Amino acid sequence: MSEPENLCLAFARSHIAGRSLGASVPPDVWAAMAEAGLFRIGLPLAHGGDGAPLSSIAAAERALIAGGGSPGLGTVWAAHQMIPRHFLAGFATPAQQQAWLPRIAAGTSTAAIAISEPRVGAHPKLLTTRAIKTAMGWRIDGEKSFLTNGPIADLFIVLAITEETAGRKRYACLLVPDTTRGLTRIPAADYPALHPAGHCGLRLDGVEVPAEALLGPEGEAYERMALPFRDAEDAVGTSGTAGTIAHMIHALAAALPADAPTETAAPIGHLLGLSALLDYAAHQIAAGLDRGHTEQALMIGLRTLAAHIATELRKLPPTPTLATGLAALETGLTVARGPRMIRAARLAMDHRG
Repeated sequence: MSEPENLCLAFARSHIAGRSLGASVPPDVWAAMAEAGLFRIGLPLAHGGDGAPLSSIAAAERALIAGGGSPGLGTVWAAHQMIPRHFLAGFATPAQQQAWLPRIAAGTSTAAIAISEPRVGAHPKLLTTRAIKTAMGWRIDGEKSFLTNGPIADLFIVLAITEETAGRKRYACLLVPDTTRGLTRIPAADYPALHPAGHCGLRLDGVEVPAEALLGPEGEAYERMALPFRDAEDAVGTSGTAGTIAHMIHALAAALPADAPTETAAPIGHLLGLSALLDYAAHQIAAGLDRGHTEQALMIGLRTLAAHIATELRKLPPTPTLATGLAALETGLTVARGPRMIRAARLAMDHRG
């Protein structure tokens, strides 16, 4: 087990296990996470991080959930690490990195990514938020939806159309601090199963940002930033799924009496075996990220296996641990179901011959 995994597992067992966190991360838990160095994981050494590879974020999320039993906290933490790792460490100027990365690594700032929009999701042909060049920089108008960590973020990375030629849209990402005039958070549907992770929408009404707010190359943000991030986010999320399942099944095994009959213990043993298979697949998917490769087939297989395990767990006598874990698992498997079905269909078409 790597150092980030050990750190997150120990933290989860000492600060999270057995505790009800509520709708948002309690301030004392956030402060303890910062003090323990959890917000350094996967961020650049030069800006306060530990320099660990992307796979360490995935493995650490799995450990945080498996040890503490809070999939929502794993979601909060993983988004806090993934967004700056991908967008700021990968595309920001030195000045942008210095302005934000040390604060994020210290836990005093949080970034949220604003790509999806109401009713259309993240489909590039249907997005409408626009950024127009002005004498001072950029003016942004539009609306975004389902921003993970949006309620606590002080920096929004906004994907917006900057050009449209012959029906083809070109996109840029722009850094928008939460204090910018014209920016308003919109309440989003609450998902109790994902607590303490929070989401919100974002309205941008004549938001003005300087030219220096441009993140990365203009006109290439969807292909070079948004698409790779979605793949990386899904890949890291598979480790969170594995952690959620591991926590439930290990709790069931720990509750078995010493004289449990074979017919009672065997089904849990079978589930432990499937959980180990999930862990192995999640590890392979995370390792692929470090090689710049996304294991699409493995991710599809892992989600399918996770859904099967959820079906088997629902057959067992209910417990509070099962109720919490299954609700989070089923919510996670439902999100972005349409795009995931498209990926599965493409996988099948690619293997016709």
